[in-house]
Amino acid sequence: MTALQTALILIEYQHDFTSENGALHEGVKDCMQQINMLANSKAALKSAREKGITIIYSPISFSDNYREIRKPTYGVLQNVVATKAFRQNSWGAEIVEDVKPLPTEIILEGKRGLDAFYSTNLDFILRQLNIHSVAVCGFLTNCCVESTVRTAYEKGYDVTTLSDCCATLSMQEHNTALEKDLTLFSHVINHQEWLKSIK
Repeated sequence: MTALQTALILIEYQHDFTSENGALHEGVKDCMQQINMLANSKAALKSAREKGITIIYSPISFSDNYREIRKPTYGVLQNVVATKAFRQNSWGAEIVEDVKPLPTEIILEGKRGLDAFYSTNLDFILRQLNIHSVAVCGFLTNCCVESTVRTAYEKGYDVTTLSDCCATLSMQEHNTALEKDLTLFSHVINHQEWLKSIK
């Protein structure tokens, strides 16, 4: 695939996941460290920029009272509410400096759930830019990454999951998602293998 037809989608690289004192950082910290996830993501982003690949960020955010989420809340979003994570205009919702967007790069607006396609204009953007291939990375491997990968596959994109640029609540969950689920909907390779495949 050519660089002009390829996009890198970075999901929820926000302080509440990535950084000490982030609301949800303790849960993902060990997995991040074992994979060297943030450093790998930074390297992937740098090389993708150099190749001219389209960069798209998919942060999540909510109002202070989480009025966008149904009551009673359950499942993964219940933990977001309980920890007061990803509140709009808060430090926790900011994208971490390591992979900070350039002014020319795309930041999706309106992500309120798991799938980066569902409540945003991601599909519109990809089609406007004539993107045929997407690489997905970020948090959580078995949640937002997997949801986005599944939809991208269903919509006919050529999909890659960057195995060393994702993290979740444990290495077991991370590896299971990569080996059992994400292989059904994407090419599961590390960021270096992916970059070598882009012309």
